[in-house]
Amino acid sequence: MIIPDNIIGIIYKILESKVMAQQIKLISWNVNGIRAALKKGFLEYVKDENPDILCIQETKAQQGQAEVDLPDYTEYWNSAIKKGYSGTAIFTKNQPLKVINNIISEGKEIETTDKYGNANSEGRVITAEFEKFFVVTVYTPNAKQALERLEFRHKIWDVEFLKYLKELEKTKPVIFCGDLNVAHTEIDLKNPDTNHHSHGFTDEEREGFSNFIDAGFIDTFRKFHPGEPNHYTWWSNFGGARARNVGWRIDYFLVSKSLEDNLKDAFIKPAVMGSDHCPVGIVLEI
Repeated sequence: MIIPDNIIGIIYKILESKVMAQQIKLISWNVNGIRAALKKGFLEYVKDENPDILCIQETKAQQGQAEVDLPDYTEYWNSAIKKGYSGTAIFTKNQPLKVINNIISEGKEIETTDKYGNANSEGRVITAEFEKFFVVTVYTPNAKQALERLEFRHKIWDVEFLKYLKELEKTKPVIFCGDLNVAHTEIDLKNPDTNHHSHGFTDEEREGFSNFIDAGFIDTFRKFHPGEPNHYTWWSNFGGARARNVGWRIDYFLVSKSLEDNLKDAFIKPAVMGSDHCPVGIVLEI
């Protein structure tokens, strides 16, 4: 049987795409202080998990204050001006084309200031540009116990951050991750009925997350686990909450719609200790 040249060409293209595609694993973790996490198995976990890109929130340190012995990774830090507070970092095996700190538009930092200060001075966002996508890690401002920062969060931060992501997306797909400090739906926390007016589950904060979805971003964990309850990423340190799995899912990976077919897995690692949050991750075939 003679196979037509056009069919042979199609077969070669399919085989070539299979050979060229590679899987990459990304992990995000709010470590609640990198120096404390280093004493609680952080390095052992990273070496065992072996992600290609590791995104960290709440480093609570300047680069150099913590000796992070991960020679296979290049480190990028965005630390808060206030010592021992907030901060993000990206550790990557693959050299990015460019790294940007904070929320930037047309070369300028966006004004994100309220009575508590300038959120852009709190080390909350890092963007790493790679050949085929952007990776953005974020530590979203907490609305605070008495909701003192809710208006800022709802009307300024969430709006400007989404605008920033959509600007990036004009160039190439976006992967963003981190502690977004909100449980999106009622299945994303153990006790929704008693928390409707609590920070992290107000209508305003949930609306901010819904705006990501409406803008085309995919909640990767829910793509693989739709409608499943009892999956959480943060637990209070009080009342044995973690042992009883009384938690909240507030740590996420979201990706541009154009990457949906590239997603191979999304997961939560609740058994990994070392912080009041646990790691979350995705696997992409690029």
